[in-house]
Amino acid sequence: MQKIRCIAIDDELLALDVMADYIRKIPFLELTGTFDNVLEALPLVEKGLADLVFLDIQMPQLTGMQFMKLIQGKARTILTTAYSEYALDSYDHDAIDYLLKPIAFDRFYKSIQKAVAILQPQQQDVIPDRMQSVETPSYIFVKTDSRMVKVLLSEILFVEGLKDYVAIHTLSEKIITLQNMKRMEVILPLPHFARVHKSYLVSMEKIDAIERSRLFIGQHVIPVGDTYREAFFQLVGNGQG
Repeated sequence: MQKIRCIAIDDELLALDVMADYIRKIPFLELTGTFDNVLEALPLVEKGLADLVFLDIQMPQLTGMQFMKLIQGKARTILTTAYSEYALDSYDHDAIDYLLKPIAFDRFYKSIQKAVAILQPQQQDVIPDRMQSVETPSYIFVKTDSRMVKVLLSEILFVEGLKDYVAIHTLSEKIITLQNMKRMEVILPLPHFARVHKSYLVSMEKIDAIERSRLFIGQHVIPVGDTYREAFFQLVGNGQG
């Protein structure tokens, strides 16, 4: 299979590092450059040296949409942003896909499948639904204040919903980030994490005990909601509990 030449553009350096790491994990992708200044990436694309651009929408020099207009289809794009309101605009500008930060590896890989179907349609049947040779990352990045913070999955006890925010409770701290529980449910992979309540998502390995409709993680007592009860107890192997 011919390699797909990729570049990543993002003015947030931590987000750029995450994207570069994801690209390097996939054997048939070739990372040809990373840029925190969108204008520096423009000549490379105009010379036809990139097939696929991972492009942040909000940047100081040019927006992602303006960049797409300038390159006039010389490379295809997958847009990335922390703001969901741009999703509709991304498809109007013929982007392959739209990734909402923080980006889970599984979601990133689904975008790659779409890209292969467009860039190398004769090869799409040889791409597995999930990569068997690529290990799921052991961490996620979440945005708190003006920083992207790395959180090890092995350190997470549970996630608590707080209206427009979530609190990620870890072994050492509580991290507040502007996310919702539905998004965190996508980012944190089954069967290691499970939604047990509209306001709680827990690490299965951190559960110390389960008693009827509540579970215990250290000193924390977490309710198991009726909506999630059956699926949760099936996951722990106790049927209906």
